[in-house]
Amino acid sequence: MRQLRLGLAQLNPTVGDLDGNFARAVSTLGRARELGVDVLAIPEMFVTGYPPEDLLLKPSFIERTIERTRLLVPHCRGLTVVVGTVERDFDLYNAAAVLHDGQWIGTYRKRYLPNYGVFDENRYFMPGTKNPVFVRGGTVIGVNICEDIWYPGGPVEDQVLRGGAEIVINVSASPYHAGKAQQRRRMLCTRAADNLAIVCYVNLVGAQDEIVYDGCSLIVDEQGHRCSAPACTTRACARGARSRPASRRRASSCRCPPGRGGTRRRWRAPGARATAAR
Repeated sequence: MRQLRLGLAQLNPTVGDLDGNFARAVSTLGRARELGVDVLAIPEMFVTGYPPEDLLLKPSFIERTIERTRLLVPHCRGLTVVVGTVERDFDLYNAAAVLHDGQWIGTYRKRYLPNYGVFDENRYFMPGTKNPVFVRGGTVIGVNICEDIWYPGGPVEDQVLRGGAEIVINVSASPYHAGKAQQRRRMLCTRAADNLAIVCYVNLVGAQDEIVYDGCSLIVDEQGHRCSAPACTTRACARGARSRPASRRRASSCRCPPGRGGTRRRWRAPGARATAAR
């Protein structure tokens, strides 16, 4: 059985304030070291603030966002950090950068783009097509973004069943409405128990114009038991988590869903390995 100290950075960025958000991230990385964190999660699109809307139509804004994300890399020495940002590869993607010990080792691109209520992500982004997992010290970690965890199956199931993920990190920008915290909590406990995986969920806090974020970040173990961060406060919290190999967590009869076969690509960095399950 392996143990990791997981950190959730429940933060309040400002839309468009790239320098201010960068400074908040650097300060949080320092706090994470003080708390002895191994893996730190920072919410969806933290570098830009959420929602950046038509700022994403400015090429210079995209370039500066990616540059600020790169500038975080040397501040991640001794840590593994998952941070919400954007990625451009001809098309634009809502992304989570995975930084490990001074290197940018991989990126997850959001699969499910919400386009209802306050959300308009189809206007700006293309959906991702792959479900990577990342290995740190023998522990397999799946990374996904907000909407990706709300539906049974999808990226979470693929990362757990095909990629062998023991821990699933979801970085989110989930707005508040009456009853949302309870609904979200039930959903996350269900995902953890259904997939026999530890689920780490980190959300924004604060407000952007008419949108309010309530935080309510939490970690749920494989049995659906949870520990939560306070709602509506800016906070970095850390918890120890013990992970067990997938072979000990699942019956040997478990199989990948039909039609999900395929190859895997591997990236290597000192102390970490990433595997992409397509």
